[in-house]
Amino acid sequence: MRALQGLFQGWVLLLTICAAGIGGTFQFGYNLSIINAPTLYIQEFTNETWQMRTGRPLPDHLVLLVWSLIVSLYPLGGLLGALLAGPLAITLGRKKSLLVNNIFVVAAATLFGFSRRAGSFEMVMLGRLLVGVSAGVSMNVQPMYLGESAPKELRGAVAMTSAIFTALGIVMGQVVGLRELLGGPQAWPLLLASCLVPGVLQLASLPLLPESPRYLLIDRGDSKACLAALQRLRGPADLAGELAELEQERAACGGRRARRPWELFGDRALRRQVASLVVLGGAMELCGNDAVYSYASAMFVQARIPPEKVQYAVIGTGGCELLATLVSCVVIERVGRRVLLMGGYCLMTCWGSVFTAALCLQSSFPWMPYLAMSCIFAFILSFGIGPAGVTGILATELFDQTARPAAYMVCGVLMWTMLFLVGLGFPFIM
Repeated sequence: MRALQGLFQGWVLLLTICAAGIGGTFQFGYNLSIINAPTLYIQEFTNETWQMRTGRPLPDHLVLLVWSLIVSLYPLGGLLGALLAGPLAITLGRKKSLLVNNIFVVAAATLFGFSRRAGSFEMVMLGRLLVGVSAGVSMNVQPMYLGESAPKELRGAVAMTSAIFTALGIVMGQVVGLRELLGGPQAWPLLLASCLVPGVLQLASLPLLPESPRYLLIDRGDSKACLAALQRLRGPADLAGELAELEQERAACGGRRARRPWELFGDRALRRQVASLVVLGGAMELCGNDAVYSYASAMFVQARIPPEKVQYAVIGTGGCELLATLVSCVVIERVGRRVLLMGGYCLMTCWGSVFTAALCLQSSFPWMPYLAMSCIFAFILSFGIGPAGVTGILATELFDQTARPAAYMVCGVLMWTMLFLVGLGFPFIM
């Protein structure tokens, strides 16, 4: 009976990971990738809508500008969501923040679903902004929630599941965006509105699962609720050691209020941690990996991949990152964070250089386009091995309970700002 109880409690942690992930970083990856499939259809819709209003077509460079804004409003919303994430996590708690966050998803799905009927590309733009806000909140709160709920020996691997759900969302978005499914010229409003499905799944499952024990004890001071949450998450295991560790951290915090983001920069004791967070958070977006998903089709066309094969090559990019993050989750506790980060960025530098050379020489050799496509896959694999997952768990491991929400806000604001700039400028660079 006790063994069955322990097995059941192990499932509670797994279900917590899945419920937080499906409406959290899964949404980030999903909405990042689904915008790639209807690129031409949304541009045509924008032009047609403008022509119906004014009687004149929109110039090509302005169509491209509107499209760049549609793509870039997603990270701009993420920036706003990152600013909201800290106050929400402190005021409502980690679990309730994730649940309330689905308001933005429902509103965005409604706008997407009726945009074509209303003849308004502005509704698409506003919807992208709102799903960005949702992604900004969940990208910060989910790893915080899971990192605080996981046992110490599994904390790295559990926090890494945020990257796994991001990669899974990317793959699912690419699959659903196939022309045979929702990627056709008439179905693109439904494709964009399909973000409602993971949101509903989270709303149905997450309320049944426990809040972060660390939040309950250290932020709320509720020892009974903390113990109840630990018992649900850990089962019949001896909790004395973990409770002692939590009480020790609570005493170290000394009843201090949660720190504000700007206070982290003025604390000499946190200077090295903040510098690490800023450098690695900026590098994660400036490397351009996430921009690849928004403009993957155009990149493969540029590399002279046959048009009928492009959509399947795009699915391969998401599959590469999913595979790499799964491997990284398994080895992170054995290999360590530094090795995965340094190895990932070194490999990305190598493959990015080869890719650039292949694009320059593609008219000289018939096999160069396939080398360029291989480099894209290798680049994404290298990203998934280290930077994709390790960067997201740094704030959990480098900062205490009072500084953690502020650290996630700093990292989130930086990452989303970089993603906005890269997403806005990428098509013009191409």
